[in-house]
Amino acid sequence: MGKAIGNKKLKVASLFCGCGGMDLGIQGDFNFLGKHFEELPFEVVYAADNDSYATAIYNSNFEHKCEIKDVRDIVPSEIPDHDILLGGFPCQSFSISAQNPPRLGYKDERGKLFFELVNVLKEKKPRFFIGENVKGLLSANKGKAFPMIIKEFENAGYHIHYKLLNASEFGVPQKRERVFIVGFREFDDYFKFRFPQPTTLNGSKVKLKQVIDSSADLEDKWFFSQRAIDGMLRVREKMNKGRVQDIEQPCNTISSHLAKVSLNGTDPVLMVDGKYRRFTPREAANIQSFPKSFKLDVVSENRQYRAIGNAVPPVLMWHVSNALIKYCSVEKPKDVEDKK
Repeated sequence: MGKAIGNKKLKVASLFCGCGGMDLGIQGDFNFLGKHFEELPFEVVYAADNDSYATAIYNSNFEHKCEIKDVRDIVPSEIPDHDILLGGFPCQSFSISAQNPPRLGYKDERGKLFFELVNVLKEKKPRFFIGENVKGLLSANKGKAFPMIIKEFENAGYHIHYKLLNASEFGVPQKRERVFIVGFREFDDYFKFRFPQPTTLNGSKVKLKQVIDSSADLEDKWFFSQRAIDGMLRVREKMNKGRVQDIEQPCNTISSHLAKVSLNGTDPVLMVDGKYRRFTPREAANIQSFPKSFKLDVVSENRQYRAIGNAVPPVLMWHVSNALIKYCSVEKPKDVEDKK
């Protein structure tokens, strides 16, 4: 694909799109905590996810619509042409086959999903791709899985950069660590690319208290029962649970389990006037850096938690996408600026 982008937007295909954190981040033009994240020269032309609840949230927030589809049912040749492929692929189920040389396999059906991403890259040959995954991918299978994953991407024709990024270093009120894998068909792009430098360090990190909704303190439904508290306190010494957050710091990582959050779990909770409180779905979205305008209430609260907890923070994704523009001969937007 040529480099003469001009005013033309790069086309994006998004697999495993969920409720749209990656897609919002790569397109830009949203506000978070008084900052405006400029529109980037990317346009999503195809999006798919197999979770009908996450896609309901997605389709209430984007003009282009997401298909409810299992990635295994996608015929790569039928995906619209695109310049960049996105995919936060599941990672729970990789295995290493004991062959010589050893090969990357899968323990269950979900393990195949990564290979579907590779198949699309082989068929459609986009200029770039961005993959995102949990920190544990680096150490999976005693550190053997990740090099094999990279090798699969290389075999599909891509030069690879990867880096572990902490969302709290990019203006997100959460200590979320995720691996970003960026692939390039052209060596020139690969050679020029640099991951974004942190924008918020130590004293300048966004604090949890900046995104907490104090009106939730007035509703009993968000507080844990005395029975739940007593149960946690009985085993607290052994289990180190009940993860009360310091609101003067970024939050610990939130997950899709927030709907079932328990004081015996590792999920972050708040302490308000001596009582334990869980986050509201909107607070969870704030912690993930979704704008206040992002609609959530088209599905139940339980489904909102799950979709938000699984998402990529849009602000973090914006910075990664902006780095592509900055270094790879793609039209450059203005930098993020304070909202007037």
